[in-house]
Amino acid sequence: MNAERDLAPLAPSVVRALNDKLYEKRKVAALEIEKLVREFVAQNNTSQIKHVIQILSQEFALSQHPHSRKGGLIGLAACSIALGKDSGLYLKELIEPVLTCFNDADSRLRYYACEALYNIVKVARGSVLPHFNVLFDGLSKLAADPDPNVKSGSELLDRLLKDIVTESNEFDLVGFIPLLRERIYSNNQYARQFIISWILVLESVPDINLLDYLPEILDGLFQILGDNSKEIRKMCEVALGEFLKEIKKNPTSVKFAEMANILVIHCQAADDLIQLTAMCWMREFIQLAGRVMLPYSSGILTAVLPCLSYDDRKKNIKEVANVCNQSLMKLVIPEDDEMDEAKQSTTLPTEPASEESLSKPEAASSGSLDASGDSNFSNSSVFTVTSSERIQVTLNLDGIVQVLDCHLHDTSIGMMTRIAVLKWLYHLYIKTPRKMFRHTDSLFPILLRTLSDESDEVILKDLEVLAEIASSPAGQTEGHGPSDSSDVRPGPVELHIPARASQLSSSGTKSLECSPSTPTMNSYFYKFMINLLKRFSSERKLLETRGAFIIRQLCLLLNAENIFHSMADILLREEDLKFASTMVHTLNTILLTSSELFQLRNQLKDLKTQESRNLFCCLYRSWCHNPVTTVSLCFLTQNYKHAYDLIQKFGDLEVTVDFLTEVDKLVQLIECPIFTYLRLQLLDVKNNPYLIKALYGLLMLLPQSSAFQLLSHRLQCVPNPELMQTADSTKLNTGNKRMTAPNIDYTELLQHFEKVQNKHLEVRHQRAGRAEQLDRRVVL
Repeated sequence: MNAERDLAPLAPSVVRALNDKLYEKRKVAALEIEKLVREFVAQNNTSQIKHVIQILSQEFALSQHPHSRKGGLIGLAACSIALGKDSGLYLKELIEPVLTCFNDADSRLRYYACEALYNIVKVARGSVLPHFNVLFDGLSKLAADPDPNVKSGSELLDRLLKDIVTESNEFDLVGFIPLLRERIYSNNQYARQFIISWILVLESVPDINLLDYLPEILDGLFQILGDNSKEIRKMCEVALGEFLKEIKKNPTSVKFAEMANILVIHCQAADDLIQLTAMCWMREFIQLAGRVMLPYSSGILTAVLPCLSYDDRKKNIKEVANVCNQSLMKLVIPEDDEMDEAKQSTTLPTEPASEESLSKPEAASSGSLDASGDSNFSNSSVFTVTSSERIQVTLNLDGIVQVLDCHLHDTSIGMMTRIAVLKWLYHLYIKTPRKMFRHTDSLFPILLRTLSDESDEVILKDLEVLAEIASSPAGQTEGHGPSDSSDVRPGPVELHIPARASQLSSSGTKSLECSPSTPTMNSYFYKFMINLLKRFSSERKLLETRGAFIIRQLCLLLNAENIFHSMADILLREEDLKFASTMVHTLNTILLTSSELFQLRNQLKDLKTQESRNLFCCLYRSWCHNPVTTVSLCFLTQNYKHAYDLIQKFGDLEVTVDFLTEVDKLVQLIECPIFTYLRLQLLDVKNNPYLIKALYGLLMLLPQSSAFQLLSHRLQCVPNPELMQTADSTKLNTGNKRMTAPNIDYTELLQHFEKVQNKHLEVRHQRAGRAEQLDRRVVL
């Protein structure tokens, strides 16, 4: 037959046996082919060898008949065995038809293809490495084969190929990586298992540096880590763990920057294992790469900050995220505050700053905010570079501030996240104040709104940031000050401040543009005070529940005298008289009772200096919004005669229940330790007649109540009541400083008190008139 002649040198009996459905007959034919090919090898007849391989490939392995394909596969395996070491010369022709059969619909045929390729590879050994990619591609498909026999056969072939790669030093890793990168995104569990097993093998070979190509496959590895199979997840964990060990051993060869964004993505994964693993990697990257990670700070913070509010169910993630956050914070150094735009990309070493350079800035910022925390790493774990191996590192401050601002606006974030955001802002204002003040106008509103937070700890951190803004010398830099329009333009809930300084009294009170401040305060201080009072005015509940706490903390963080002076200055021009009265009462209570104001009380107590007398006059003018607080201020400053004169004016005021309640509270205060000196002065009747008269004046104002009884019992303890009568001025001790303080115009102060009270009375009458008109309309 022509067909038989075309298949020469294969004998007709061999051809018939190869096409037989019985395996035994096909095996006999394969032995004959092996014998024939050995003869051709002995004769060095390469053309006949190629012809035999071509016949087995084209006429059998690629035939439409399944038995023929099976015969072709066993025949090609027989050729490879016969060729021995020379099979490497014909591998392309031997392998390609076998790999084609990997896609056959018949599972038995796919199994025979595995068997054939196993024999081919076993003979060729290292010679198959140039064809590794096609072999790997074929095996990756068989790894997911549904037939268990095929899968078992592919596993045998896979182990053989791994042995060959492990013992060889000629593996083409560069050529293999694109295929690995493609296959690693397979969703099939068995394919994923196959991929991970190969990564583990390649990673274990000393001559193969897979670490250089880790950025190509890291994303895929993290995706496999989320597989439903526990076995695959465990294998992937092991692989990632080995990579991380290698990174710690050889950090100088790691491409940290190329993998940073990959970690940022997976640090936000919904799967706990992926998130924890990615976060652990991020921690090591920050500690090993140091400032190389700074350009990715905004992304890192986006991933890390929400984790800080995790509950105990995700405690491990929270703890690692906290270390990441603190380590990243340490990387920001004062050198990042270079104002020259040309120097923004500062040439800096890739490792974190030395221990010495880190400790100095931290010492400068060692206030009540611990901006750095425990870094959990030492210099020994950080790789160093030579002077020639330096890179340009830029702190993306705009991106960081945007992320922090976004988190502050997000009302759903947890308390610990908000605290961390505020710590970051504080840290940035300490390390990079000049650059940060470019963002202050945009941050200021949300920082003020954060004062309404439910957590006292959040409010405390917020106040520390605001205090730093208000006291930083960088805030005085030209172009960084607050805009005048934001302070002066009236809004629906803002404090109303007249635009002209001529509207102020002639007592020397400073105008809006001339805020009472010291060199430690900047142009934002007065803006802060104005907006804080706006906040209290619009949110009365905030004033009632947190007002005292906020002001007391500010007195610790800033200069207490400046705070009271500026608030009094602003309240002097407040048009909402009811709020002004409430605010003055709050400030007065804080002044008289808070331990934080001890020094300021002592300063006002004696009025020995011109500064203290100026402060008294400033406070007095605003305190006039509330008659009883004005008297208490006079008691505090030992202006007893003026207190008596004020009480005499109370007869002209409208005595309300609220008024009597405040008198009651003042009596209670007089019995407190804060006024111990006042009670002791009652023993010196001769030199303190107006003190006793003032107290009797309060007694006469009170109805028959517990406060009346309390004050009455106190006055009964005053010795020699007959000496309470006022003596002639020539007979009094003219050196007594408690009568009046020098350089204070008490007559003018009394006139100011009457003026303010008349304004309050007028406003009350207007309100009463409007209420009466409204009632009439309702009746009609």
